[in-house]
Amino acid sequence: MPPLSDAEWKDHAAAHRARAERWTLPARRRRDHGEPHPVEDFLFQYYPYPFVLLENWQPGCGVALEWSAAEESAAPRMFSARHYSERDGFLFADPERLSGKERERLIWISELLTAIRDRAPNFACHGLHEWAMVYRGKEVRHEKTTPLRLPQAEIDALVESRAICCSHHDAFRFFAGEARPMNRLQPTLESRISLEQPGCVHANMDLYKWAAKSMPWIGTELLLDCFELAVELRDLDMRASPYDLTKWGCMPVRIETAEGRRIYEMEQRRLAAAAALLRERLIGKLEVISQQ
Repeated sequence: MPPLSDAEWKDHAAAHRARAERWTLPARRRRDHGEPHPVEDFLFQYYPYPFVLLENWQPGCGVALEWSAAEESAAPRMFSARHYSERDGFLFADPERLSGKERERLIWISELLTAIRDRAPNFACHGLHEWAMVYRGKEVRHEKTTPLRLPQAEIDALVESRAICCSHHDAFRFFAGEARPMNRLQPTLESRISLEQPGCVHANMDLYKWAAKSMPWIGTELLLDCFELAVELRDLDMRASPYDLTKWGCMPVRIETAEGRRIYEMEQRRLAAAAALLRERLIGKLEVISQQ
């Protein structure tokens, strides 16, 4: 790819910031005013990355930027000296600056994503993980901000009547203790490469996490693409839950009914197809980096 002139990369950076601030500015306002949002805030809490990670444009490996010493005094440094090198008036993300530990992490992420890609998807879970988390009602994660839309007895009855097949460790670990034995799988942190699968809403949401852990090498365009898909996935995740989100304009996907399960699976398949494209892009970028 040819180098970007000073004007070109600054245009890219400005356009990227405007796109990112669609999400970060409202989140900042909610945080500052103590107004939580059970859907959109999740991506800034569960994935605790700073707003600037999304906002600050990074070109990724293979793109050189026209650069001068004057850039340093004109604005705060956008590009970490730990990751970037300067040569002949150009700045670029330099894979030679990767530490051994960082390189191992990128290789592991690539292996995980490849394993997920190559596994058959499961579209029969119907989002029951959120129901299993509030089973018996001893601990309801969002009760301070979001009421349940069904009586506890009806929630428990659905959990007991349906097969639960959650393959995602970070979802399973929040199951109520009484619901954990009901899951056909018992995923652990160590088994994620052998269990996570490409139909899973949470595995696809995690593309944002793996992209964030691969920064700045993969570039913020792919990072923000993964984040915006995660927003859609989280929306489906919560609308299919037993929580009442009508206060936030979110209409439920009633998986307690056959029609609701049909709608959930249709949306799950659509989002999984979008995730597959992003996963392939991320794998491709990580493979290029590992070869340098």
